[in-house]
Amino acid sequence: MVYSRALAGGCSRALVGCSLIVFVLGLFVVACDGDDTDQEGVDGSAVTDEDTGEDTATSYTPDLVAEDGWLRDVCPDPFVVQTDWFPESEHGALYNLIGDEYELDTDSKVVRGPMTLDGVDLGITFEVRAGGPAIGNNPVSTHMYIDDSIHLGYASTDSQILRWDDAPLLSVVATLEKNPQMIMWDPETYPEIETLADLGAEGVVINVFPPALYPDVFAAEGIWSADQIDRSYDGSPGRFIAADGAIAQQGFASSEVYTYEHIHEKWGRPVKFELLHDAGFQVYVQTMGVRPDQLETLSPCLERLVPVIQQSIVSYTSMPSRANEMIVDVVSQLDSFWKYQPELADFSVRTQRELGLVGNGTDDIVGNIEDSRVQGVLDAILETEIADRVSEDFTINDLYTNDFIDTSIGF
Repeated sequence: MVYSRALAGGCSRALVGCSLIVFVLGLFVVACDGDDTDQEGVDGSAVTDEDTGEDTATSYTPDLVAEDGWLRDVCPDPFVVQTDWFPESEHGALYNLIGDEYELDTDSKVVRGPMTLDGVDLGITFEVRAGGPAIGNNPVSTHMYIDDSIHLGYASTDSQILRWDDAPLLSVVATLEKNPQMIMWDPETYPEIETLADLGAEGVVINVFPPALYPDVFAAEGIWSADQIDRSYDGSPGRFIAADGAIAQQGFASSEVYTYEHIHEKWGRPVKFELLHDAGFQVYVQTMGVRPDQLETLSPCLERLVPVIQQSIVSYTSMPSRANEMIVDVVSQLDSFWKYQPELADFSVRTQRELGLVGNGTDDIVGNIEDSRVQGVLDAILETEIADRVSEDFTINDLYTNDFIDTSIGF
């Protein structure tokens, strides 16, 4: 059984507010985002010590030097995080915080273990929960209002804006700097196309997941026309392969670029792409959000925990092998339609670095959220036909806070 990473991203990650329909696909084995949008240099080779910096591990010095028991007595134990999908390398900063003696509950798809940072025991148990089918394909924000045991959950700027009235979340740290989501096309069929705007100008059909918001934004901005947007994408590679390059398709630069060249044998060649971020739709995804009504209670914990998460982003990106081995092992034990090979885990980390999916913002800080980007997303949504879904009662400052960010931590 195979499942495309893009279906997860089109719904559970990039648009947390939609319902995910799991299609049973009889396909080949699949698992499953920066200035250079081509595939060159983003190949299928393994991440080596030279790639990751592990050859200099002895000189690696974290900015945050936590003490044993750093979070004991200030954070709930266990501390629970809800993700939007099965374990994958885009979640690496979280799994990096689980010690070697981890446990897996295969029924609930929960990984838990002692919370550690760079070898230091932080004094509590850390629990990372899979999303998607594990939570009935519900949006993370909705699920957090059903299950009070969850302390932080994945959020995205666009979903937060559209779901504010029903299930508000306040982001406290961004684990990714750029959204991995992309649109890809065949460079052999369209050798002159370099950007999403070029796709619009050429009238190329663009196959996207039905609830996706960004096509409405691009159509409102005149980048695409409404009649070239095909909302029938179901996560399968079948349509793209059958079209033999005639159409473009949504995906994730940190997965489909690899799987279409190295795993989908009926395609078996590179694709070209541009990130939605680089095309101007600059949402934050995989931010860690708290329910606003729980903020006061969790604030003493967040003052110490958020810097820990910031440091783990840097630590994982520098030395990903341990967490990646855990991710691959957990997915293997879950034994579901979701498959994740070591080669894809390596590719994802390298791609995150090469395309700037992880990194600092416009400053020297990792994990903080910038006003201008959030305001830009809001302004773009307000120009679309779904502007009436936006609450009139909030401002962008209701969506996030940088109060817990340690400004000394960055790449």
